[in-house]
Amino acid sequence: MNKKLWKACALMVIGTSMWAQDGIKDSINVQKLEEVVVSDTRFPIRRENSGKTVIQIGPEELSRSQGKSLPEIINTKSGIELSGSRGRPGEILGAFIRGGRGKQVIVVIDGIRVSDPSSFSQEYDLRLLPTSSIESVEIIKGASSTLYGANAATAVINITTRKASDRKIAGTFQSSMGSNQTTNDQRYRLNSFANSARIDGTIDKWDYTVGFSHRFADGLSSINTAADEADPFSTISIDLKIGYSFSPKFKTSFYGSQSKLRAAYDESFGMVDAPYSFESTQERIGSTSQFIYGSGSTTLNIAYASYDSENFSAFPGTFRGQNVIGDLFNKNTFGKFLTIVGVNYNLERTEFDNYRQFTFVDPYASIVYIGSKGFQLNTGGRLNNHSEYGSQFVYTLNPSFTLKNENGYVKFLGSYATAYITPSLTQLFGQFGANPDLKPESNRTIEAGVEYLITNKLRASALYFDRKEEDFVFFDNASFQYGNAANTINAKGLEIEINWSPVNSLTVEANYTFTERTGDNAIRIPKHKVNTSVGYQLCFRNI
Repeated sequence: MNKKLWKACALMVIGTSMWAQDGIKDSINVQKLEEVVVSDTRFPIRRENSGKTVIQIGPEELSRSQGKSLPEIINTKSGIELSGSRGRPGEILGAFIRGGRGKQVIVVIDGIRVSDPSSFSQEYDLRLLPTSSIESVEIIKGASSTLYGANAATAVINITTRKASDRKIAGTFQSSMGSNQTTNDQRYRLNSFANSARIDGTIDKWDYTVGFSHRFADGLSSINTAADEADPFSTISIDLKIGYSFSPKFKTSFYGSQSKLRAAYDESFGMVDAPYSFESTQERIGSTSQFIYGSGSTTLNIAYASYDSENFSAFPGTFRGQNVIGDLFNKNTFGKFLTIVGVNYNLERTEFDNYRQFTFVDPYASIVYIGSKGFQLNTGGRLNNHSEYGSQFVYTLNPSFTLKNENGYVKFLGSYATAYITPSLTQLFGQFGANPDLKPESNRTIEAGVEYLITNKLRASALYFDRKEEDFVFFDNASFQYGNAANTINAKGLEIEINWSPVNSLTVEANYTFTERTGDNAIRIPKHKVNTSVGYQLCFRNI
């Protein structure tokens, strides 16, 4: 596009009402730099004991980012480029992390993997998830297939939704609006809106949550034409969760959600201001049950999701898919050892001329050792059993060593991990260039880094990664068919992060990423990327 589509001003917060809310305390403390991390081991451990530089986005940062979408927030983190997140609302997103593509990233919501089997790369559309329903986000970069399964080659985005208040009834209501315009249009009209409402609470052994959110943006065209007709974008989401505690040691919960998205766009091939649109509906239901005993716990997660999308254009199409996921695992603590043993089931199904599907049945195990003299080791393996490809073993070896002092610590970490990436149902059986003879991709990641923390005021880290891909699936324009690349693809880079809190009310964050990919046509991502942010807490009490 010839015209730069930048928002002329940030979304302006018009009002936030909070009534008997328990999720954000009356006194908000600044973010602690020495956080507890969960995602890389599935155990809540201190950051100094983690062998990864896990990115955490907590309630305070989400509160400061009111009015922003989840992709906008994630895109500011090191090693991550979400194409489309800085452009016109409604642009198609692409997740490029550590020089990889979207199919090498998985999204997990409350312990359940989410993916759209009807899409070309099975990616989950992060635009469908409202930030008002999120408690926290943890991002693990690098191969994580041992704990999270196939396609977790470059990152896992682990999202935890907000829990019910301990009060009988609590509510949160948020509204924001702002402008959405080009550099040549400086009229600052209000054409970007975000609204959400949430009611939750706990009554005896029951807890409940009901949420609603709506987002709308207008004012920009997807291409630069003489007509310059605006292409609006909107999402609507509703969710419900009900939990019951049979005892302090046994709890179960059930949830359901529906998200709808509509995005207008134009004809990019002929540069015509066309009345095209894309509509998508996602519905999810599921349950989580956990039994706690002695030094361990057993958890069962079950979910069903359906995806129904339609493209209204010169090349119309419908896309329908479903998936069923089950994850049963046991966690236990034996002295200095943290162990996980589990089995994961995943069914992916998509409608073409008829329904096509494949399944996974994956047993997995992980052991974390936390020594008293600073040595930690996270290791494990998973046997991927795929209905089309048979068995494939992946593993992780992640040692780290922490030198502690009275003011903080210095941590040295390394990692060697493999991952397994399956072709999508569309690539195997779809109507455009499908190839049922495709082989799965393999991925190997090596990491080495250091992290330094002093007095919970300053944390700095630097990490080098080297990633190798083999049998990469690509679309061959000559044969008009998907195929496996004969050459090896290599991606390497450097990630530097600084988090500084010089005083209790002030936070400063900055990161730098260098990424280089060789072996195929370049992905359109920055080779050098810098993000900075400064936050200041004006007061410590909600209105």
